[in-house]
Amino acid sequence: MSDTVALQAQNLYKVFGRRPKEVIKRLKAGESRDSLTSMGTAAVIDASFDVKQGEIFVVMGLSGSGKSTLIRMLNGLWEPSAGSVTIGDTPITGIPDKELRAVRTKHVSMVFQHFALLPHRTVLENAAYGLEIQGMSSDERRQKALEWIERVGLKGWEQKLPGQLSGGMQQRVGLARALAADTDILLMDEAFSALDPLIRREMQEQLVELQQELGKTIIFITHDLNEAMFLGDRIAVMRDGRIVQIGAPDDILTDPANDYVAQFVQDVDRARVLTASGVMEPARSVITATAGPRGALRTMRDLQTSAVFVVGNGRKLLGVVRDRDVMRAVKDNEKDIMSILRHDTPTVGPDQHLVDLFGISAESTLPVAVIDDENRLLGAIPRVTLLASLGNVPSTTTEIPVVEPPVTVPVEAMTETLRETGGDEAVADAVADGAAADEETAASEGSAN
Repeated sequence: MSDTVALQAQNLYKVFGRRPKEVIKRLKAGESRDSLTSMGTAAVIDASFDVKQGEIFVVMGLSGSGKSTLIRMLNGLWEPSAGSVTIGDTPITGIPDKELRAVRTKHVSMVFQHFALLPHRTVLENAAYGLEIQGMSSDERRQKALEWIERVGLKGWEQKLPGQLSGGMQQRVGLARALAADTDILLMDEAFSALDPLIRREMQEQLVELQQELGKTIIFITHDLNEAMFLGDRIAVMRDGRIVQIGAPDDILTDPANDYVAQFVQDVDRARVLTASGVMEPARSVITATAGPRGALRTMRDLQTSAVFVVGNGRKLLGVVRDRDVMRAVKDNEKDIMSILRHDTPTVGPDQHLVDLFGISAESTLPVAVIDDENRLLGAIPRVTLLASLGNVPSTTTEIPVVEPPVTVPVEAMTETLRETGGDEAVADAVADGAAADEETAASEGSAN
């Protein structure tokens, strides 16, 4: 997904009725939609958003929320009562029909809820229809259509008529037709809602797979929240013609804009929506490899933790060290931490869903480290954070002061080891500890007084 805007909607209104301009004027003045029904029905009210290239942008809402009306304005099937739509650099609102058809042919394809296949044409002919409209030669469009029929899993069905196919197969033909046209933007209006649950899930997974490979810009309309959460890079939630919130699935789920959105998402399986990057916390228990065993022991003492992550240049995760190993290395005057480094650190990528983390977390006493493709440490997920995220409640920590399990070597023993082996550093430790003790005594005396 790039930062380039593929489609922009600005202050869109659609009013059906006798006096659309008057309805819009009163809506802008603050009157409610229900109070204006005698003059017209406001199906879409002041909708504004940008869709980026390569993004799956999902518009979600219940029946009557205005989502299907909205998508029909995005490709010019319906003219907005007010506002504008821009595809790429081309405004399509109010342009002549011939120019609008050219924009649709080159830039926008649509997949409909009820397939919209031509019943007298074969699967191959239906898949090639958009290419025929574009003026492509018969041989070329046949070859291209065959490629997409195979890609959507219908090889061997090319000569069948739509009536000979199941609902899922018909929708695959519609998808092949839209993808074969090779337009910049794919509009999908409740495309999978008429399918059985198992077939719907297969189609959702196939769409995500194709989008990742092709980088298409997809605007997907649905009333199914789980479908929206599975497909969407961002989601726009509509109610009564208005967009009430736009955000990533994690944002919609964890920070709903109002009670309506909160109620809408309350039954979502959070573990299948939230990702590691959305719940991870900053990892404080971290040292660089150059800090050596003494640096590791000081960090463990200060944070009262039994283990620390070790990183190299560019914060690349190298492994983890444990308190008993570090104590032994310090007593033996070891300078290189690599000799005691362990490589059993549980790691996940930032986009991994929480449902995949429970087994990993259960098998390790350490928090799960979140790393990127270059093995850089991004954060960590302790068990308490993982469990708290499922209930949308904050964990008891905002950072990671303790790496599980708790210290197995007493803090006093760590301090004593540092003093016995540290030379000038030991003096600094003693001074710091003495100052801390003085502050504690003074505070105690002050509270007694």
